[in-house]
Amino acid sequence: MAAKKVAIMVDEMYQVLEVWYPYYRFVEAALEVNLVAAEAKKQYHSKEGYPCVSGIAAGLARAGDYDCMVVPGGFAPDFMRRDAGVIKFANDMVSAGKVIAAICHGGWLLCSTEAYRGKKATCFMAIKDDIKNAGAKYVDAECVVDGNLITSRKPDDLPAFCTAILEALK
Repeated sequence: MAAKKVAIMVDEMYQVLEVWYPYYRFVEAALEVNLVAAEAKKQYHSKEGYPCVSGIAAGLARAGDYDCMVVPGGFAPDFMRRDAGVIKFANDMVSAGKVIAAICHGGWLLCSTEAYRGKKATCFMAIKDDIKNAGAKYVDAECVVDGNLITSRKPDDLPAFCTAILEALK
């Protein structure tokens, strides 16, 4: 799997486990992992204040360079969807048919794309109406895989979520 490259999206108020658990799990699996955000080389903070530094600006990221985009939750997706570069990168990843994975509130970013059209998906229950309005059939399950779309509800679902992503990248 050494040739696979994953973009984990970050912004202020990210859910710490939903960024760092996949990050280290994918690094251990020999994937190349980049933290992608509205701005490059900027420090973003989790809801608890834990910092991370973005490696690349979404406006400069190219979908052709990545195999997968992971969107963690927390309040970060609400900030992500305010940035035109982030929206463009997300739309480009969806249009290119890449593996698209969102957990918890991460689905908010995908509502600004066509990722949910005609797909089954899950999310944190508070945004289930948002993903349904974006075209998904909501399913309450720890991990839902529908083609290249992988979704989960909450941090407790991270083992199943990451396993599904790794399987999709084989």
